[in-house]
Amino acid sequence: MKFFGFKFLISVFLFLTIIFASNNSNSFSVSKEFLKKVEKQYNIFAVRRVLALVKMMNRYKNADEMTKLKVVNDFFNQIPYQSDIKTWGKKDYWATRLEFLGKDRGDCEDYAIAKFFTLKQMGVSTKKMYLTYAKSRKYKVAHMVLTYFKTPKSIPLVLGNYNKKILPADKRRDLIPVYSFNGEELYLAKQKSLGKLVPNGMNKNKKWDVLMKKIKRNKDDTF
Repeated sequence: MKFFGFKFLISVFLFLTIIFASNNSNSFSVSKEFLKKVEKQYNIFAVRRVLALVKMMNRYKNADEMTKLKVVNDFFNQIPYQSDIKTWGKKDYWATRLEFLGKDRGDCEDYAIAKFFTLKQMGVSTKKMYLTYAKSRKYKVAHMVLTYFKTPKSIPLVLGNYNKKILPADKRRDLIPVYSFNGEELYLAKQKSLGKLVPNGMNKNKKWDVLMKKIKRNKDDTF
């Protein structure tokens, strides 16, 4: 099949997907204008990745939380790892979920951020989810993962990209937790519980502020 034929079929598929989503007010959906923006800024394959995410979110939106954690973790862990220097030409860049899908490359922060916002949209409380900075014993570098606490006293589950399996934090001996945050609160992290709250800790988290302003300005994560 010629490439223009492939693009035509994709366009028909996109149209039908949008029409179907718009007829169900409880579904996640993307507009035709949004998809045009994605294709222009990235490529047609980025559009396919966005649609695959929306399809997954709709399929599992009513699932139990453990199932949501698994499917979201698996979805984003398919994206290849690449350093910020190679992807963005910067030493440390926090990408939005759309940028992560668009580039189809990212580092540990990008995996954790994308998982956080997707699970939040799918109904998982941000009171249970934290972006956790840790030290990787294996790679001798700082590392970010998403952690899920069933209760504040629970041993958290770790959703990472080095080890793609969801495991309790006490089974991740390769990681030394440092601190956790969720946009509202920042804690000194522990493996067996949430840890100690740092008063006004989020005021010092400038990278989170930059990320949120970028999302709001570009409407990158509104689908």
